Amino acid sequence: MRRQCTITFIGIAALGLSVAAGAAWFGGFRVNITPSEPLGLWRIVTMNRPVENGDLVFACPPVNAFFQNALERGYLRRGLCPGGFAPLIKRVVAHSGQHVEVGADVTIDGTPLVNSTVRKNDGEGRAVTPFPGGVVPSGFVFLHSSFASSYDSRYFGPVPVDGLLGFARPVLVLDP
Repeated sequence: MRRQCTITFIGIAALGLSVAAGAAWFGGFRVNITPSEPLGLWRIVTMNRPVENGDLVFACPPVNAFFQNALERGYLRRGLCPGGFAPLIKRVVAHSGQHVEVGADVTIDGTPLVNSTVRKNDGEGRAVTPFPGGVVPSGFVFLHSSFASSYDSRYFGPVPVDGLLGFARPVLVLDP
């Protein structure tokens, strides 16, 4: 009898956790476990205006061979975005029509971007190829994280605005 009660309790608890996780997911809540932004609980907030430089956003990477390779190398995590990618939390630092130069670091319209050193190798010593730079095309944004090892537009270039899920808002995060 005791064993049956324990199994029933565990089943009810698991069901409750599943329902809570589903509600959180559909409510736009996400857990960030990457160092690009503070670790913790975040929420995707609907964009009620056009995205601007400085906005922190959730973005689904485009589905292409470049991002598939990044997933295989471990730069991205698996998730529910198209292509099996997890959404990224990044700051918009340039939008359509702005000129981005990528060298030892990044400049946007001639202004150096703080904390934008471009690495030649990843954490495992493998060569990484930076984005060559250029004008951000219409309907695209250039994303950045100040974390030195972040995988962002320094390497993958601008991403389509239609891949932005919403603004990223911290709910309960560990601030370094």
